[in-house]
Amino acid sequence: MLHTPITAFYGGLLGITFMYLSILVIQGRRSGKISLGDGGDNHFLGVIRAHANFAEYVPLILVLMLVAEINQAHVAVLHSAGVALLIGRLVHAYGLKHHSGASWQRVSGMLLTFIALIGLSIQNIVSLY
Repeated sequence: MLHTPITAFYGGLLGITFMYLSILVIQGRRSGKISLGDGGDNHFLGVIRAHANFAEYVPLILVLMLVAEINQAHVAVLHSAGVALLIGRLVHAYGLKHHSGASWQRVSGMLLTFIALIGLSIQNIVSLY
């Protein structure tokens, strides 16, 4: 039986995070009476982009983590990538929600996300040999 507890753990935490970001978008749409788009509200645009950016990166990285775990990557590699991804996504979402322009939160959040993405990608390639 396939057992992937590390991916399950981070997937669960990231799923809860995605739900929270979804609720923020729904609340923004209701309070601003905005059906589609951002209604010209830059703050709400940040909320939308935090949600969308999460949806753009997290699924692929979780698939990479799952493959790495199935291929018996070292636990430290999996947890390092999971922590980087989780913290990166939280910090990035905070930056988009609270700052209309560039911010250290957005930059560091993307850097941590890219570390997880490239680290797991390399891990999966190296595990072939």
